[in-house]
Amino acid sequence: MTTVDAPTSHLRENPYDIARAQLQRVATVFDIDANLVRVLGQCKKAVEVSVPVAMDDGSTEVFKGYRVTHNVARGPSKGGIRYHQDVTLDEVKALAMWMTWKCALMGIPFGGAKGGVVCDPKRLSRSELERMTRRYTSEIINEIGPEKDIPAPDVGTDSSVMAWIFDTYSMNKGHSVLSVVTGKPLAVGGSLGREEATARGSLYCIRDAVAKQDRSIAGMRAAVQGFGNVGSYLAKLLHEEGAIVTAISDSTTALYNPKGIDVPAAFAHKREHHTLAGLRDAEAITNDELLLLDVEVLAPCALEQVITAQNADRVRASIICEGANGPVTPSADAILEDRGVLILPDVLANAGGVTVSYYEWVQNRRSEKWHIEEVDERLERAMRDAYQRATDFSEKHECTMRIACYGLALERLSQAYVERGIFP
Repeated sequence: MTTVDAPTSHLRENPYDIARAQLQRVATVFDIDANLVRVLGQCKKAVEVSVPVAMDDGSTEVFKGYRVTHNVARGPSKGGIRYHQDVTLDEVKALAMWMTWKCALMGIPFGGAKGGVVCDPKRLSRSELERMTRRYTSEIINEIGPEKDIPAPDVGTDSSVMAWIFDTYSMNKGHSVLSVVTGKPLAVGGSLGREEATARGSLYCIRDAVAKQDRSIAGMRAAVQGFGNVGSYLAKLLHEEGAIVTAISDSTTALYNPKGIDVPAAFAHKREHHTLAGLRDAEAITNDELLLLDVEVLAPCALEQVITAQNADRVRASIICEGANGPVTPSADAILEDRGVLILPDVLANAGGVTVSYYEWVQNRRSEKWHIEEVDERLERAMRDAYQRATDFSEKHECTMRIACYGLALERLSQAYVERGIFP
């Protein structure tokens, strides 16, 4: 029997320390009650579980899993499940905290949560992945539920994983509980529009930011790091808007063409070969080089902390759209702010995913099925409203968009605590 522990993390800074420092900075700027800051600076609950899995070769490996709830002041907690070899408890805590701000900013009646298993899903067979998912679900089954904590896909997970969680939970409860997870396949209660929702939300933010500068996306150069669910769809949507997507990348391959990547071809190539390697009419570069290309829009849609104090002064994009969670470190933030770079922060720019997850949860609870036009219209209205409120707040208080988004989130959370109080 082999135990799989977390390897040395790719993270340069502790993400939980970053999340708490961001909270403290915003609290200082807006003079938030110190008592509320003390509450929000801690996670409500963090569970670590052992996940033994029978492997295809007859051996047994034991993976480490986590589920963290940060806050439930505004409703049940909500957050994705990440399968990645660098998952750590502090990373999951930070992601749960960011989910709290995201839900509050968007006006969604959820709190923040997150989960993860330390593994490399690309090294597991589909049957091993299913067995691991079902065992992980069984280990955290008392922590999740449609009125308690609702998981969703994240890095390394997809609709199939959500279907296994839904089925495992339902078998234990004795009846189908569709609303226990979101991001499910359409055949088992998934929502139309959920797969591309995060990217579509990012597009709406970019579109409004560009319009505010009296420009158009059409003809603008863009680079997208990451070609998973968020990055691939964002590259596709930007291409459809007329942007020249000069660079894209996945975890192993980065590609560049100054005249523009054939994004539909890249999309099809990735679906068929599960990698961008081998795509025609594109030059191989590194993921680090992609971040420094001469483009108007840069969208880091992979993992955290890719733009740091070490490379921020060489980033040439005028707009950074955080499709991933935490891709820009606070030290990099300060450098980019001084240079006048507009950062569309993660709690806003990638909030389309949790917004349509909420719509899926509502549909499941009501036994309804919304048309794609209704989902997209609701999402666009929600994203554009949140963008406008953040912009107005930023201009009123003469602060960055990140500070504005956190300020609005804390304002709503503060109201919730004033109305609810703290038991007993």
